[in-house]
Amino acid sequence: MGTTEPGAGGLADDRPLLGRTSTAERVADILRTRIAEGYFPPGERLSEDSIGKALGVSRNTLREAFRLLTHERLLVHELNRGVFVRMLAVQDVEDIYRTRQLVECAVVQGLGEPPYDLAALDAAVTGGERSARERDWKGVSTANIHFHRELVALAGSARTDELMRGVLAELRLAFHVVDDPRGLHQPYLVRNREILQALRAGERTRAERLLADYLDDSRTRLVEAYAGLVADADGA
Repeated sequence: MGTTEPGAGGLADDRPLLGRTSTAERVADILRTRIAEGYFPPGERLSEDSIGKALGVSRNTLREAFRLLTHERLLVHELNRGVFVRMLAVQDVEDIYRTRQLVECAVVQGLGEPPYDLAALDAAVTGGERSARERDWKGVSTANIHFHRELVALAGSARTDELMRGVLAELRLAFHVVDDPRGLHQPYLVRNREILQALRAGERTRAERLLADYLDDSRTRLVEAYAGLVADADGA
């Protein structure tokens, strides 16, 4: 394990991921993952010096990575203050779910004839159930994100995968604010398995209906919790 630079979220351990060519895209990929995992929570200012030193990249490369992530709506640049992890508005959360519904349900609808390659989806469901038994609620949250990412991966489209990776990373900004992974994710473990079982049985229409209901319920639950916290913060 590498030494931890203050304000760098343990990024020195990720330096080998850069390989021989330290590109802004690879830096952005590392930071995107760290933001999604909560190492840099919403509202936190990102230190160019600390992060650049931890990853061993130039200031220009880091700024380009910041620009890419700002375009993805994960970061925001504030004049004369710096770059911050974005704090979502309630409307952002609602829009993310609209996007998820369009993409995820379309993927299931367009799967074609069974059987489907469900190994990765099965692993995500099993991993979430195992984390719940161990009371590892952060692990439940991560497994749930993996479930939806692997569901979209069934389409076999690199572009759709990239779109969903950004959408789910942005969604995690809301999850980190609510900070209740057990309440947000555990109720959906059973529903994940139901969707998996429907796909395994070749019941694509039923799987799509289960997924649509799932996303509607999840949106309602998260928006309600998130709106309350945002209102409390504005009134503080």
